[in-house]
Amino acid sequence: MRSRPCRVPRFGSAALLAPSLVSALWVASPAVADEARTNRIQIEYVAPRNVEHQELYEFLKQRRALEKLQEIFSPFRLPNELTLRTIGCDGVANAWYQPGMVSVCYEYIAGIYDFIPKHTTASGIRPADATLGQFFYVFAHEMGHAVYDVLKVPVLGMEEDAADFFAAYIMLQFGREQARRLIIGAAYTFDRYLQNPTVSVPVSAFSGSHSPPMQRYFNLMCLAYGADSSTVFSDLVDLGYLPSSRAPHCKREFGTLSFAFRQLIVPHLDKQLAMQVLDDTWLPDAKMPEFQEMIGR
Repeated sequence: MRSRPCRVPRFGSAALLAPSLVSALWVASPAVADEARTNRIQIEYVAPRNVEHQELYEFLKQRRALEKLQEIFSPFRLPNELTLRTIGCDGVANAWYQPGMVSVCYEYIAGIYDFIPKHTTASGIRPADATLGQFFYVFAHEMGHAVYDVLKVPVLGMEEDAADFFAAYIMLQFGREQARRLIIGAAYTFDRYLQNPTVSVPVSAFSGSHSPPMQRYFNLMCLAYGADSSTVFSDLVDLGYLPSSRAPHCKREFGTLSFAFRQLIVPHLDKQLAMQVLDDTWLPDAKMPEFQEMIGR
Protein backbone atom coordinates (compact mmCIF):
# COMPACT_ATOMS: atom_id res chain seq x y z
CA MET A 1 0.00 0.00 0.00
CA ARG A 2 1.41 3.35 -0.99
CA SER A 3 1.77 6.33 1.37
CA ARG A 4 -1.24 6.34 3.66
CA PRO A 5 -2.18 8.27 7.11
CA CYS A 6 19.27 -15.52 12.24
CA ARG A 7 21.18 -16.22 9.77
CA VAL A 8 21.78 -20.02 9.45
CA PRO A 9 24.42 -22.08 7.57
CA ARG A 10 24.91 -21.34 3.92
CA PHE A 11 22.79 -23.20 1.38
CA GLY A 12 24.87 -23.04 -1.78
CA SER A 13 25.01 -21.07 -4.99
CA ALA A 14 22.80 -18.03 -5.29
CA ALA A 15 20.01 -17.07 -7.63
CA LEU A 16 19.56 -20.51 -9.17
CA LEU A 17 16.16 -19.51 -10.50
CA ALA A 18 17.22 -16.29 -12.15
CA PRO A 19 20.78 -16.37 -13.48
CA SER A 20 19.97 -13.34 -15.61
CA LEU A 21 20.10 -11.13 -12.51
CA VAL A 22 23.43 -12.60 -11.44
CA SER A 23 24.81 -11.87 -14.89
CA ALA A 24 23.38 -8.37 -14.87
CA LEU A 25 25.04 -7.60 -11.54
CA TRP A 26 28.43 -8.02 -13.19
CA VAL A 27 27.69 -5.80 -16.17
CA ALA A 28 28.71 -2.18 -15.95
CA SER A 29 25.77 -0.13 -14.72
CA PRO A 30 24.83 3.46 -15.42
CA ALA A 31 25.98 5.88 -12.75
CA VAL A 32 23.53 6.80 -10.03
CA ALA A 33 23.39 9.94 -7.93
CA ASP A 34 26.58 10.59 -5.96
CA GLU A 35 24.70 10.83 -2.69
CA ALA A 36 23.07 7.43 -3.14
CA ARG A 37 24.76 4.67 -1.15
CA THR A 38 24.20 1.23 0.30
CA ASN A 39 23.28 0.35 3.88
CA ARG A 40 20.64 3.07 4.10
CA ILE A 41 18.05 0.79 5.70
CA GLN A 42 17.19 1.54 9.32
CA ILE A 43 14.88 -0.52 11.52
CA GLU A 44 12.56 0.12 14.44
CA TYR A 45 10.45 -2.14 16.61
CA VAL A 46 7.92 0.32 18.01
CA ALA A 47 6.77 -0.88 21.43
CA PRO A 48 3.09 -1.87 21.18
CA ARG A 49 0.43 -0.12 23.24
CA ASN A 50 -1.75 -3.22 23.09
CA VAL A 51 -0.51 -5.75 25.66
CA GLU A 52 -1.80 -8.56 23.46
CA HIS A 53 0.99 -7.76 21.00
CA GLN A 54 3.78 -7.78 23.58
CA GLU A 55 4.67 -11.44 22.98
CA LEU A 56 4.77 -10.89 19.22
CA TYR A 57 6.90 -7.77 19.68
CA GLU A 58 9.40 -9.68 21.84
CA PHE A 59 9.43 -12.64 19.45
CA LEU A 60 10.21 -10.50 16.41
CA LYS A 61 13.04 -8.77 18.27
CA GLN A 62 14.41 -12.08 19.55
CA ARG A 63 14.41 -13.57 16.05
CA ARG A 64 15.96 -10.35 14.62
CA ALA A 65 13.27 -10.28 11.95
CA LEU A 66 13.87 -6.68 10.88
CA GLU A 67 17.65 -7.04 11.05
CA LYS A 68 17.43 -9.79 8.44
CA LEU A 69 15.32 -7.62 6.15
CA GLN A 70 17.75 -4.77 6.73
CA GLU A 71 20.63 -6.89 5.47
CA ILE A 72 18.67 -8.31 2.53
CA PHE A 73 17.81 -4.82 1.26
CA SER A 74 21.20 -3.30 2.13
CA PRO A 75 22.59 -3.55 -1.46
CA PHE A 76 20.16 -0.91 -2.74
CA ARG A 77 21.85 2.44 -3.26
CA LEU A 78 19.39 4.92 -1.81
CA PRO A 79 19.67 8.72 -1.63
CA ASN A 80 18.11 8.82 1.83
CA GLU A 81 17.64 6.59 4.83
CA LEU A 82 14.61 4.31 4.80
CA THR A 83 13.22 2.83 8.01
CA LEU A 84 11.47 -0.53 8.21
CA ARG A 85 9.30 -0.68 11.31
CA THR A 86 6.68 -2.74 13.08
CA ILE A 87 4.07 -0.71 14.93
CA GLY A 88 0.73 -0.98 16.69
CA CYS A 89 -2.16 0.42 14.65
CA ASP A 90 -5.03 0.62 17.15
CA GLY A 91 -6.73 -2.53 15.96
CA VAL A 92 -6.27 -1.99 12.20
CA ALA A 93 -4.38 -4.65 10.24
CA ASN A 94 -2.45 -2.61 7.69
CA ALA A 95 0.88 -2.03 5.97
CA TRP A 96 2.01 1.02 4.03
CA TYR A 97 4.85 3.11 2.63
CA GLN A 98 5.26 6.81 3.18
CA PRO A 99 8.42 8.79 2.33
CA GLY A 100 11.24 7.54 4.51
CA MET A 101 9.20 4.82 6.21
CA VAL A 102 7.79 1.32 5.62
CA SER A 103 5.32 0.35 8.35
CA VAL A 104 3.70 -3.00 9.05
CA CYS A 105 1.18 -3.24 11.87
CA TYR A 106 1.41 -5.80 14.64
CA GLU A 107 -2.25 -6.43 13.86
CA TYR A 108 -1.30 -7.45 10.32
CA ILE A 109 1.45 -9.78 11.54
CA ALA A 110 -0.82 -11.25 14.21
CA GLY A 111 -3.34 -11.94 11.45
CA ILE A 112 -0.73 -13.99 9.63
CA TYR A 113 -0.29 -16.20 12.69
CA ASP A 114 -4.06 -16.49 13.15
CA PHE A 115 -4.62 -17.95 9.68
CA ILE A 116 -1.60 -20.18 9.09
CA PRO A 117 -2.36 -23.91 8.74
CA LYS A 118 -2.15 -25.96 11.93
CA HIS A 119 -0.26 -28.71 10.14
CA THR A 120 1.48 -29.20 6.80
CA THR A 121 -1.22 -29.05 4.16
CA ALA A 122 -1.99 -31.79 1.64
CA SER A 123 -0.12 -29.76 -0.98
CA GLY A 124 2.95 -29.46 1.26
CA ILE A 125 2.62 -25.95 2.71
CA ARG A 126 4.24 -25.95 6.15
CA PRO A 127 3.07 -23.59 8.92
CA ALA A 128 6.55 -22.06 9.13
CA ASP A 129 6.68 -21.30 5.42
CA ALA A 130 3.19 -19.78 5.41
CA THR A 131 4.33 -17.44 8.18
CA LEU A 132 7.76 -16.51 6.87
CA GLY A 133 6.61 -16.18 3.27
CA GLN A 134 3.79 -13.81 4.14
CA PHE A 135 6.00 -11.75 6.47
CA PHE A 136 8.64 -11.31 3.78
CA TYR A 137 6.04 -10.68 1.08
CA VAL A 138 4.36 -7.75 2.84
CA PHE A 139 7.66 -6.03 3.64
CA ALA A 140 9.02 -6.63 0.13
CA HIS A 141 5.78 -5.29 -1.39
CA GLU A 142 6.07 -2.05 0.58
CA MET A 143 9.79 -1.94 -0.16
CA GLY A 144 8.81 -2.01 -3.83
CA HIS A 145 6.77 1.16 -3.35
CA ALA A 146 9.76 2.76 -1.62
CA VAL A 147 12.20 1.81 -4.39
CA TYR A 148 9.90 3.11 -7.13
CA ASP A 149 9.52 6.38 -5.23
CA VAL A 150 13.01 7.23 -4.01
CA LEU A 151 14.79 5.96 -7.13
CA LYS A 152 12.24 7.55 -9.47
CA VAL A 153 11.61 4.27 -11.26
CA PRO A 154 8.89 4.76 -13.90
CA VAL A 155 5.89 2.50 -13.47
CA LEU A 156 3.44 1.73 -16.27
CA GLY A 157 0.18 0.30 -14.99
CA MET A 158 -1.05 -0.09 -11.44
CA GLU A 159 1.66 0.56 -8.87
CA GLU A 160 0.18 -2.00 -6.46
CA ASP A 161 0.69 -4.69 -9.10
CA ALA A 162 4.21 -3.40 -9.69
CA ALA A 163 4.93 -3.69 -5.95
CA ASP A 164 3.69 -7.28 -6.03
CA PHE A 165 5.98 -8.02 -8.97
CA PHE A 166 8.94 -6.43 -7.16
CA ALA A 167 8.30 -8.64 -4.13
CA ALA A 168 7.94 -11.77 -6.26
CA TYR A 169 11.12 -11.07 -8.21
CA ILE A 170 13.13 -10.54 -5.03
CA MET A 171 11.87 -13.83 -3.57
CA LEU A 172 12.78 -15.67 -6.77
CA GLN A 173 16.41 -14.57 -6.56
CA PHE A 174 17.30 -16.81 -3.63
CA GLY A 175 18.40 -20.43 -3.96
CA ARG A 176 15.87 -22.97 -5.13
CA GLU A 177 14.74 -24.25 -1.72
CA GLN A 178 14.40 -20.76 -0.26
CA ALA A 179 12.58 -19.40 -3.30
CA ARG A 180 10.10 -22.28 -3.17
CA ARG A 181 9.44 -21.78 0.53
CA LEU A 182 9.03 -18.02 0.18
CA ILE A 183 6.76 -18.08 -2.87
CA ILE A 184 4.48 -20.87 -1.71
CA GLY A 185 4.39 -19.37 1.77
CA ALA A 186 3.53 -15.93 0.42
CA ALA A 187 0.78 -17.42 -1.73
CA TYR A 188 -0.92 -18.61 1.45
CA THR A 189 -1.94 -14.96 1.91
CA PHE A 190 -4.71 -15.68 -0.58
CA ASP A 191 -5.63 -19.17 0.63
CA ARG A 192 -9.00 -18.16 2.09
CA TYR A 193 -10.06 -16.92 -1.34
CA LEU A 194 -9.24 -20.29 -2.88
CA GLN A 195 -11.76 -22.12 -0.74
CA ASN A 196 -14.67 -21.10 -2.99
CA PRO A 197 -13.86 -21.52 -6.70
CA THR A 198 -16.96 -19.56 -7.71
CA VAL A 199 -17.54 -16.10 -6.27
CA SER A 200 -20.09 -13.34 -6.70
CA VAL A 201 -18.96 -9.82 -5.93
CA PRO A 202 -20.28 -6.35 -6.72
CA VAL A 203 -18.74 -4.53 -9.67
CA SER A 204 -17.27 -2.00 -7.24
CA ALA A 205 -14.95 -4.76 -5.97
CA PHE A 206 -12.89 -4.21 -9.11
CA SER A 207 -12.53 -0.44 -8.60
CA GLY A 208 -9.70 -0.44 -6.04
CA SER A 209 -6.04 0.34 -6.52
CA HIS A 210 -5.21 -3.30 -5.73
CA SER A 211 -6.04 -6.07 -8.15
CA PRO A 212 -8.56 -8.60 -6.77
CA PRO A 213 -6.92 -11.13 -4.41
CA MET A 214 -7.16 -14.07 -6.78
CA GLN A 215 -5.64 -12.09 -9.63
CA ARG A 216 -2.70 -11.28 -7.36
CA TYR A 217 -2.42 -14.95 -6.41
CA PHE A 218 -2.36 -16.22 -9.99
CA ASN A 219 0.12 -13.50 -10.98
CA LEU A 220 2.45 -14.70 -8.23
CA MET A 221 2.11 -18.32 -9.27
CA CYS A 222 2.66 -17.46 -12.92
CA LEU A 223 5.86 -15.53 -12.23
CA ALA A 224 7.22 -18.45 -10.20
CA TYR A 225 6.31 -20.94 -12.92
CA GLY A 226 7.84 -18.67 -15.55
CA ALA A 227 11.08 -18.43 -13.56
CA ASP A 228 11.52 -22.21 -13.41
CA SER A 229 8.86 -24.48 -14.89
CA SER A 230 11.21 -27.45 -15.28
CA THR A 231 12.21 -28.19 -11.68
CA VAL A 232 11.42 -25.95 -8.70
CA PHE A 233 7.91 -24.89 -9.72
CA SER A 234 7.15 -27.59 -12.27
CA ASP A 235 4.27 -28.94 -10.17
CA LEU A 236 2.22 -25.74 -9.87
CA VAL A 237 -0.21 -26.73 -12.61
CA ASP A 238 -0.62 -30.29 -11.32
CA LEU A 239 -1.26 -28.99 -7.80
CA GLY A 240 -3.98 -26.71 -9.12
CA TYR A 241 -2.09 -23.56 -8.14
CA LEU A 242 -1.91 -22.32 -11.73
CA PRO A 243 -4.48 -22.88 -14.50
CA SER A 244 -3.11 -24.74 -17.50
CA SER A 245 -4.52 -21.99 -19.74
CA ARG A 246 -2.23 -19.38 -18.09
CA ALA A 247 0.89 -21.52 -17.81
CA PRO A 248 2.13 -21.24 -21.44
CA HIS A 249 2.39 -17.45 -21.09
CA CYS A 250 4.31 -17.39 -17.82
CA LYS A 251 7.84 -17.66 -19.18
CA ARG A 252 7.23 -14.54 -21.28
CA GLU A 253 5.64 -12.73 -18.33
CA PHE A 254 8.61 -13.48 -16.10
CA GLY A 255 10.99 -12.48 -18.89
CA THR A 256 9.26 -9.11 -19.22
CA LEU A 257 9.58 -8.53 -15.49
CA SER A 258 13.20 -9.66 -15.43
CA PHE A 259 14.10 -7.30 -18.29
CA ALA A 260 12.46 -4.34 -16.54
CA PHE A 261 14.20 -5.13 -13.25
CA ARG A 262 17.61 -5.35 -14.93
CA GLN A 263 17.09 -2.12 -16.82
CA LEU A 264 15.52 0.01 -14.10
CA ILE A 265 16.58 -1.35 -10.71
CA VAL A 266 19.83 -3.32 -11.05
CA PRO A 267 21.78 -0.09 -11.81
CA HIS A 268 20.91 0.99 -8.25
CA LEU A 269 22.36 -2.16 -6.65
CA ASP A 270 25.84 -2.69 -5.31
CA LYS A 271 26.80 -5.80 -7.26
CA GLN A 272 29.24 -7.35 -4.78
CA LEU A 273 26.98 -6.78 -1.79
CA ALA A 274 23.99 -8.14 -3.70
CA MET A 275 25.90 -11.31 -4.56
CA GLN A 276 26.77 -11.80 -0.90
CA VAL A 277 23.12 -11.45 0.06
CA LEU A 278 21.97 -13.89 -2.62
CA ASP A 279 24.57 -16.43 -1.56
CA ASP A 280 23.20 -16.72 1.97
CA THR A 281 20.49 -18.79 3.59
CA TRP A 282 17.95 -16.57 5.30
CA LEU A 283 15.10 -18.85 6.30
CA PRO A 284 15.32 -20.47 9.73
CA ASP A 285 14.59 -24.11 10.39
CA ALA A 286 10.83 -24.53 10.72
CA LYS A 287 11.39 -26.93 13.62
CA MET A 288 13.20 -24.46 15.89
CA PRO A 289 11.67 -24.68 19.40
CA GLU A 290 11.14 -20.92 19.60
CA PHE A 291 9.19 -20.87 16.36
CA GLN A 292 7.08 -23.88 17.31
CA GLU A 293 6.26 -22.26 20.66
CA MET A 294 5.29 -18.96 19.04
CA ILE A 295 2.82 -20.47 16.62
CA GLY A 296 1.47 -22.80 19.30
CA ARG A 297 2.24 -26.08 17.56
